Amino acid sequence: MKKSQLIDQLVKEMDEFADETNNKQKTEIARETVNLFFNSVKEAVRNGDRVEIRGFGSFTVKQYDAYVGRNPKTGDKVQVQPKKLPVFRPGRELRDMVNRSVPKKKKK
Repeated sequence: MKKSQLIDQLVKEMDEFADETNNKQKTEIARETVNLFFNSVKEAVRNGDRVEIRGFGSFTVKQYDAYVGRNPKTGDKVQVQPKKLPVFRPGRELRDMVNRSVPKKKKK
């Protein structure tokens, strides 16, 4: 799902309870809401905070130490600098939902 598809889905959901606004206004409200959510998550993760959304998952920052790696083309040793990477860990409810949707193979 793309961000634009998420916005479209939110507009469809808004149709049920927001009759007085037109489609253009609903789209703008949905776009601002989605952007606010993602920007809030990005800002929190950037600051090193943990973001937990119950039933969905959590976003954290993982710290990696420096190490000596190898250039795959030349085989030369390369010093890799320490780094931080964002990590998403799915919640139990999301994991269970994904596992239930996996079709089982038929036995012969």
